[in-house]
Amino acid sequence: MSDPAILLCLCTCPDAASAQKLAETLVGERLAACVNRLPGVLSTYRWQGEVNTDNEELLLIKTTADRLPALERRVLELHPYEVPELIAVPVADGHAAYLDWVREHSRD
Repeated sequence: MSDPAILLCLCTCPDAASAQKLAETLVGERLAACVNRLPGVLSTYRWQGEVNTDNEELLLIKTTADRLPALERRVLELHPYEVPELIAVPVADGHAAYLDWVREHSRD
């Protein structure tokens, strides 16, 4: 069996509290090996027919492809937005030891 693919998931949150809760839950439940929080993101988007601009925190979530379905379920359960952003980008390459660490710490 080959090692599962590594993913970098992007998820914005409206504030530090919701970002921290998601980060701690995802890592605590081994749905992600690591979550970086980037405060001060300014997002402009269309919602319900209007253009809005809001401050958000961006989560950079490192996980594996096989953990993505459970991670998505958990984000949808905990996220305060009606339609939260969750985008998974495949990691094409990287430091092998780090990628192995992500696999190890994202495992059931």
